[in-house]
Amino acid sequence: MTSDRAATRALWIGTYQREGASPGSGEGVWRVDVDLRTGAFGEPRLAVTLPAPSFLALHPSGRTLYAVGEDDPGTLTALEVLDGEDAAGGDAPATLLAAVGSLASGGAFPCHVLALDGEVWVANYGDGVAARLPVDPATGVPAAEGVATFRHHGSGPVADRQEGPHAHFVHPGEADEVLVSDLGTDELRRYPAGGPGDAGEDAARTVPLPPGTGPRHAVRCAGHLVVVGELDGRAHVLLPQPDGGYEHLGSAPLVDLEATLPEGTPVQAAHVTASLAAPDEALYVGVRGPDVLTVLGVAPAGVEAGPGSVLDGVRWAHRADVPLGAGAWPRHHAVVDRGAARAEGGGPLAAHEDLVVVALQGTSELVSVRVDPRTGAGEVVHRLPMPTPPACVLEAW
Repeated sequence: MTSDRAATRALWIGTYQREGASPGSGEGVWRVDVDLRTGAFGEPRLAVTLPAPSFLALHPSGRTLYAVGEDDPGTLTALEVLDGEDAAGGDAPATLLAAVGSLASGGAFPCHVLALDGEVWVANYGDGVAARLPVDPATGVPAAEGVATFRHHGSGPVADRQEGPHAHFVHPGEADEVLVSDLGTDELRRYPAGGPGDAGEDAARTVPLPPGTGPRHAVRCAGHLVVVGELDGRAHVLLPQPDGGYEHLGSAPLVDLEATLPEGTPVQAAHVTASLAAPDEALYVGVRGPDVLTVLGVAPAGVEAGPGSVLDGVRWAHRADVPLGAGAWPRHHAVVDRGAARAEGGGPLAAHEDLVVVALQGTSELVSVRVDPRTGAGEVVHRLPMPTPPACVLEAW
């Protein structure tokens, strides 16, 4: 049997301001515990008040949490992770946070942050600037100097969304590189980790995607890089190359609902993750408009027959959509590491199932979803109303 502590997982939750309110009107970073056997949430606890901390990342040391401030100009706040005794005189039951510094994000409306040992990368959506901020490798505390910025240029065919560059996501690349997806220019841009800023346009370091893709988030799966398109509702499969580049192999549709959706309903991919129960066999994608968690099956072409896109000998096929509720607008999710609780009874989650916690911006809720990655079957098992709309789900150290 697992202990009570091993049967729960602590989550950090980034949030937005309420609709119509300005940043700084009550939102912050919250701490929420989730039961790994049942998916039930504990009571949410405000860990720190910050304006529009819409995306979070934890330094590999576990000692510093980063939160973007999605405003113009943007900010990045470093938060020291305190245990309960440090935070409240020895009788606090939950981990809390203390701000240790706030820096300019290098651009406008930052929406994503990637934490590495010696540096933090920020994607600024508003003006298409990627920024690298050096940090102390031991603690993650940002340095006062040495910020490098990389300004994107270009546009795309979707006039109301691609009028200019929109850096959206930073992903670890091959070797010592990072990849920045740009929704506005339909590109991934490769930058050397620790490299100088203002690198200029280098065609060898640009990975083009089909016009109108609107690349958003990415994940590695089955030896490939999968990038979801916010604007075209497809999963784009890229194959890493020996020179550090990527070959675009093709794409697969994410949802099987277009024919039944009311006319004009958007189909916008948000976040993508790989299953933990079957890491190279299934992907989970939050899709806004249909408001579902889509399960995309991944299998060798000769093993799984039926519809789908066969790319590089792998069949990428829609398996199922798990409804999240009308108006949910799923913004981000995390597949929670269930650890030893996989073998624990006492709840609806079986050992072979994943527990996915989804931030629903539209209805201001967290939901926990049980999913069978082999079939795509799943359901919402618990809902937790949040005081301000959740935007990011991150496992605590």
